[in-house]
Amino acid sequence: MTSIPQPEALRPVSWAGTAVRLLDQNRLPHEEVYVLLADWRDVASAIRDMTVRGAPAIGVAAAYGLALAAKDAPDASFDSDFEAACREMDSARPTAVNLSWGVRRMRAAAKGLSPAEARVRLLDEACAIEREDIEINRAMGHHGATLLRDGDTVLTHCNAGALATAGFGTALGVLRAARELGKTIRLFADETRPRLQGLRLTAWEMMRDGFDVTVIPDGASGSLMKRGLVSAVLVGADRIAANGDAANKIGTYNLAVVAQRHGVPFYAVAPVSTIDASLSDGDAIPIEERSPTEITWISGQSIGPDDVKVWNPAFDVTPAELITAIVTERGVHRPPYLFT
Repeated sequence: MTSIPQPEALRPVSWAGTAVRLLDQNRLPHEEVYVLLADWRDVASAIRDMTVRGAPAIGVAAAYGLALAAKDAPDASFDSDFEAACREMDSARPTAVNLSWGVRRMRAAAKGLSPAEARVRLLDEACAIEREDIEINRAMGHHGATLLRDGDTVLTHCNAGALATAGFGTALGVLRAARELGKTIRLFADETRPRLQGLRLTAWEMMRDGFDVTVIPDGASGSLMKRGLVSAVLVGADRIAANGDAANKIGTYNLAVVAQRHGVPFYAVAPVSTIDASLSDGDAIPIEERSPTEITWISGQSIGPDDVKVWNPAFDVTPAELITAIVTERGVHRPPYLFT
């Protein structure tokens, strides 16, 4: 048997000695460019403008950004400066709970330490968050792979792969784990408007790893399922309420409704850190609204009428009753979801 060389594993966010190293996802798929950010404010900006995106990845990036903030904070004002950085980092994007989870974890790591001790501890903690994320993704992949059979065809939305994490991926990590078990899995990827993460990111990432990928318009999922061409839908999540309602990229709710209509299992894959047990249901999940230009402009060119009204929510919430199972690093959870 001839072995096929595998590409180097993607690491979209990592520590580069004195700076945070990010793969600029706004420039994919045509340019694979890494940026080095040595100022925590630049890390917060990179989270806001989606240079780095995906709930787990922005949690890791925020942790490294706060390690930079601690490095730069003077001893005399360390506590107040670090707290100000925590607040600004936490506000960079409102829906993904992994961001606030990472900030809380870094706050706790610095508590009660001297500035010198805190700087060392915070960098260690950020490195641990990155390392643990990859381990968690692999555990989720192992659990999720049990849900797929050899020859299955999966439909996904947005990008929940290595690019959305520290590496390996959540929903797409399940496909990687299934392949490691010898299963052949085909992938259909929604293009995922308006930022086209499915076309630009999922297709690029999975083709890079040798998967059979076909991109479809977001509105084609129903026709695909009606033809019996989808075995399962796998998506990520940015925040999951205690009852299992799950926020994910806008269009996920539509996909879940269509999947239920056609009897296709719908799985959400996310780490335990994505579960916000303080929220009883998805109605309390804050939904980020982004610039109208994401809808009305493509590649620097206006495509709509001047001054047209635009509503551009970045996420929607899929009710728990439409979710067949939620996969975390702790296993496959089925209804009723009672996360506490």
